[in-house]
Amino acid sequence: MFSRLPPSVMIALKSVLYLMVYVVAWLPYNAWQNMQESGQYNLYAWWPLFLIFAVLPIVDHLVGQDPANPTDEQVEKMSRQWWYSVLTVLVVPTQFVVLAFGAWVFVEAQQQFSLLGQIGWVLSCGIVSAILAINVGHELIHKRNRIENWGGGLLYASVCYPGFKVEHVRGHHVTVSTPEDASSSRYGQSLYAFLPHAYKHNFLNAWKLEAERLRRKGLPALHWRNELIWWHAVSLLMMVAFATAFGWLGLVFYLGVSWMSFTTLEIINYVEHYGLHRRKLENGKYERTTPAHSWNSNYLLTNMGLFHLQRHSDHHAFPNRRYQVLRHYDESPQLPTGYAGMYLLALVPPLWFRVMNPRVEAYYKGEEWQLSAKQFEQAAKAHTV
Repeated sequence: MFSRLPPSVMIALKSVLYLMVYVVAWLPYNAWQNMQESGQYNLYAWWPLFLIFAVLPIVDHLVGQDPANPTDEQVEKMSRQWWYSVLTVLVVPTQFVVLAFGAWVFVEAQQQFSLLGQIGWVLSCGIVSAILAINVGHELIHKRNRIENWGGGLLYASVCYPGFKVEHVRGHHVTVSTPEDASSSRYGQSLYAFLPHAYKHNFLNAWKLEAERLRRKGLPALHWRNELIWWHAVSLLMMVAFATAFGWLGLVFYLGVSWMSFTTLEIINYVEHYGLHRRKLENGKYERTTPAHSWNSNYLLTNMGLFHLQRHSDHHAFPNRRYQVLRHYDESPQLPTGYAGMYLLALVPPLWFRVMNPRVEAYYKGEEWQLSAKQFEQAAKAHTV
């Protein structure tokens, strides 16, 4: 649809389309309006989920892919423009408003909701919070600007997953697509085998990395300068605030939304690096991370709502690049659809393997030893002998 537009026009159009994230933030309110007008509380509790997972993938393919990559000159100019930073920073207060509104509806409409409706409302608000807190938080924690960096920390703390701020930047970006990385899924590994491992090791690794940072400064792990203590304190305060303001139902809502949000994060981690490995060099180190070590998806509509998260290949090759200047690489491994469709596919392992395994095998044709972590480790060791 947009393939004939000049890149400069496309980039200007995208600067406005990034406002889609605030359309996502509006979805719970829209669902609440529909509940009141129709009286169908249980049906519209699922409304945001329906739009994101049923309607969006179809519209994504109708709209098509994004043909525009910024030039080097545009990268330099766009990286300095305040508009793009403001769009992401304003998501921080928006996330807290969405959480409070969702809890209020959950409690206010408890007589109208059946158990199925309550589950739908928690999952709907959870996926919206994942897009706001998890996705935008990911963009902000990579920034050196204190307002942006701390804003990212607040977003992750708002869904009880503050360790990601530390582990992602200092852990995942160092060990991505290697056997050491808990966020890189292996060829043949199901989502349900991946998730428990990711929950556990990403939490533990965050504390390990922060303890190492403090140790280099001559400080103990349990010190007031341990940022994880502060971010977890924010999560605890959030629990207390929701329990105080909305009662035990408010706490149930908050914990359910948090679980949905950080589980969505790990599902997307599973999608982004499935089956991809970095080669081990003769010096015992892994090759530099390149666009070949992450799955890429260039569907325009989802990329606008996710601040170019789907251009994940460029993000890992150049992690300090701001979202607005991330580029698409045709030579990167390509997903067959956007993240919403891949999310659903990952939930059904037989379908996931049927779609993704041939793509991994085709990408590593001639280097089939890379298709399992065990073979990968053995071959890497043999290569260094």
